[in-house]
Amino acid sequence: MAIRLGDIAPDFTAQTTEGTINFHEWLGDSWGMLFSHPADYTPVCTTELGRTAQLKNKFAEKNVKVLAVSVDDLDSHNGWINDINETQNTSVNFPIIADSDRNVASLYDMIHPNADNTLTVRSVFIIGPDKKVKLTLTYPASTGRNFDELLRVIDSLQLTANYSVATPADWKDGEDVVVAPAIPTEDIPERFPKGHKVIKPYLRTTPQPNK
Repeated sequence: MAIRLGDIAPDFTAQTTEGTINFHEWLGDSWGMLFSHPADYTPVCTTELGRTAQLKNKFAEKNVKVLAVSVDDLDSHNGWINDINETQNTSVNFPIIADSDRNVASLYDMIHPNADNTLTVRSVFIIGPDKKVKLTLTYPASTGRNFDELLRVIDSLQLTANYSVATPADWKDGEDVVVAPAIPTEDIPERFPKGHKVIKPYLRTTPQPNK
């Protein structure tokens, strides 16, 4: 069954390159990014894991823990990490799940038979501190993920979780946001004292409230 937005992220216990973890317990009060890879020693994923390691501080600043999953075993993972560190000029500093039994891949519907019967598709799940799924993205094996976009989406998710706003197309952290339609225009000044602009009755913007 596919994981849908708002679902509780399935919990699991798994062996990783940083020891055994229980997923929900490991997340604690943090946000999480769980992302899958078809197999070890694959070229696009090598660049992705390297990029994730390079961005570890960016994720940490946003209170996001990152966790990768691949269907190979720990010995394979550890050898692959050496290659990632060498070729991407970084040091992998987050856990990679050894999912040889495909338990996690099955829980999160990461195997799509029409694409491949055995390899996981390259999925991303952003999970909130409430353990609910906030975002899902699925990429084909040939297309590398855009980590600037993932960080941008996390900024939006965290902002809109705390304020009655939405973020417009191509929004970046620090730019104006859209006031939620449920808020009457006459209530905006009290809710958003930085000012607002009425473009249409249903389209009102205001400066980002937490900046």
